[in-house]
Formats: sequence, structure tokens, C-alpha cells
Amino acid sequence: MRTAFSLFLFLILSCSNDQVTIALSPPLKETRSISFNNVSVDVIIDKPEGNSLDVIVAYHGTVFLDSKILSAANITLDAVKKITNRKDMMFVSVAYPEEGLLMGDNVKQSEAALLWVKNKASQELGITVKKIFLVGHSQGGYIVTRLNRLHETDGVVANGPGPLDLILRCQLEESDKTPASVTCDMLRSAYGSTSANSNAYRERSLLFFADGFKSDILFVQGLLDAQIQLTSWPTFKQKVTQCTNCKDRQFLDVANYEHTALFDSPEAKVKYNGFLNR
Repeated sequence: MRTAFSLFLFLILSCSNDQVTIALSPPLKETRSISFNNVSVDVIIDKPEGNSLDVIVAYHGTVFLDSKILSAANITLDAVKKITNRKDMMFVSVAYPEEGLLMGDNVKQSEAALLWVKNKASQELGITVKKIFLVGHSQGGYIVTRLNRLHETDGVVANGPGPLDLILRCQLEESDKTPASVTCDMLRSAYGSTSANSNAYRERSLLFFADGFKSDILFVQGLLDAQIQLTSWPTFKQKVTQCTNCKDRQFLDVANYEHTALFDSPEAKVKYNGFLNR
């Protein structure tokens, strides 16, 4: 009897001295279709081991054909992950649609992905989502800038965001001073020429969305970018700088780098990581 009691006491004392080990959620890399408020979009999820993670929601640049958007989302995920110093960050790259849509019409699918991360990702992935950042390149920069007027996050990074001024861009095409593009061709089919309906072009340009930012935002612009981008860049910067209802706005103009400055410039990478960790 004494022996049995001694064994029981030994087991109790041993358990009280042991630390409870919580299993970490394993790494995950997958493509899935997600939905929020009946709006669906494909995303690529790259999650490291861990139960409680910050998240970067990434948005690719223009590819026009929906057959290419998953590839573009994968490339963007890899590029953003490569420049991010932290290894405890989950990435969700959004394969938002483009084909057959007017500029800006894909914001609703892009928004659905953000809202899924905000409201459903924790439950569906079995983790705790902490901070959420948006990172967009080119048209993706246009999208994250617009999303920043709709929803608060922990920070937004827009590299070479555009198109900035669709009136200017499409006027150049109308006068054969620059090659035709799908973007302007579709706008022209829907609204007529820039002179016939300038407001329709203006209201889809990023210059129209240069205020009301709900979160801190960092804009990165390579100064060897295309001239159509650089022509409107000072005007965009001025409008954003003068905003009276915006959170903090930061600009980094990078000399000697082109459209992908955020991913190529050491200075931009330092600024980017400092912004995430501020």
C-alpha cells in the first residue's frame, strides 16, 4: 500500500514540474479559392511554422490575361518574401482578376481577400492572425492604395503604383503618340474618348484616390520608370502630401532604378523592412 501511494505521489510531482508543450502549426504552401460576402478570389498562402503570425497580403502587377494571374501571384509572393527580413511572417498573394474588367473593377475581389484575412483566416487556418500589411506592385500598388481608403490595416506599401492619370495616358494613345493598350481600349469602348467623357477616366485614375488613407502608407518609386508614370508622379505626391484626412504618408524616390525599385534597390529594401517593423 505504501509502495502504491509513493508511486502515485511521484507521478503527481513529476507532472507538476513538466512544462506543457504546445504543438506548433506546421508550414503550409497552397493555392485556395476563398470567399467573403459572396465574392470569391484565388489566393496563394505561404505560412511558416507557428500559431500566431503577422500577415502580408500581396498584390501583383498587370498581366491582362486571367490565365497568367496565378503565375503573377506566385512571382509576387516570392519577390515580396525575398525582400522581407522576418521569417515569422505569413504571405497571402492575391490572384485578382483582370481580363475583361475596366481598371478598378477588380478592387472588390482584392478587398474580399483582405477581409478574408481579417475575419476568416484565423479560423480556417487554425492560427491567430496578428498584424496585417498590404504590399502591392504596379497595378497592385494602385489596388492597395485604394484599399487603404476602405479598411484600416497595420501598414501599406505601394511600389510604382498606377495608372496615375488615365486621361493623360489614354489621350496619348488616341493621338498615336504611344502604343495602344487593353486598359485604354476598354475604357474607350465603355465611355468614348477622353474628350467626350473625361470624368469617367479621371474617376478611375489613382490621382482621384489620393486622400482618406486609414493606415500609414509607404510609396516607393524608381526614377528610371516609364515616362508616363514619372510625368504624373510629382502631382500625385503633392496631392497625397496635402491630404488632411490621411494617416502617415512616406515617399521614397529611388534614383537609378526602374519600375521594380522596391525589389531591386538596397535602399528601398531597408526602408521597406523598417516600415514593417516601425
